[in-house]
Amino acid sequence: MFKTGFLGYQTTFMLDFVVVALLLVVPLLLFSLWQVRVRRNYLLHMQLQITLGVILLVAVSAFEIDVQIVHGGWEQIVAQQQLDDAALAAKIAASRPWLLVHLVFAVTTPILWIITMVLALRKFSRQPKPGPHSRTHRLLGWASTIDITLTSVTGLAFYYVTFMS
Repeated sequence: MFKTGFLGYQTTFMLDFVVVALLLVVPLLLFSLWQVRVRRNYLLHMQLQITLGVILLVAVSAFEIDVQIVHGGWEQIVAQQQLDDAALAAKIAASRPWLLVHLVFAVTTPILWIITMVLALRKFSRQPKPGPHSRTHRLLGWASTIDITLTSVTGLAFYYVTFMS
């Protein structure tokens, strides 16, 4: 994988790539919701959700492989900032709570999204339209939307605290 980031901070390519993805996913998700709620374009909504889900699954998988296996964990990436021992320990201590909050959402998001998508694919036809599953789908969809938004916000906060400040 790529060893250096492209946003100008001491990170990795995949870390910066995921940060950009976190910035893009919420507007794309809102566009998908607009398609279904306002335009009643259920097919495009379904296609966008499947595409977003697959792209995020691949991106997050590549990210985890890069951070955990290639770089040996996020602390090793922070160590590239060449801080003295005390400053490095302080940076890691300040970052860890942000990461833990982020992980709550980052772990629940794919679970919610997979449940929402699997049920939708089973309960709606290939040409989706409102039906008996719509109410449940709407509730799961909003829970997934809130969760991915919080994943994005907390991920960006972790990036800021850990690599930008």
